[in-house]
Amino acid sequence: MSEEKPGIIFNFFIRALIGMAIIFFVNYFLDSRGIEASVGMNGVSFLTSGILGIPGVALLYGIVLYKVL
Repeated sequence: MSEEKPGIIFNFFIRALIGMAIIFFVNYFLDSRGIEASVGMNGVSFLTSGILGIPGVALLYGIVLYKVL
């Protein structure tokens, strides 16, 4: 079991970093198009993308787009 924990932590950080990169680039793309729907880059988005991965990032954008409507 001790061999499994570093793998889980590494996987979490990789997913979180990729999720934050996706948020950064999607925010940049939406801003360049003049669309006011950006997700904040903070601890909540880091945890969401780390735990849920790309579907978590999509969930964050879904929440923001729901608020815009």
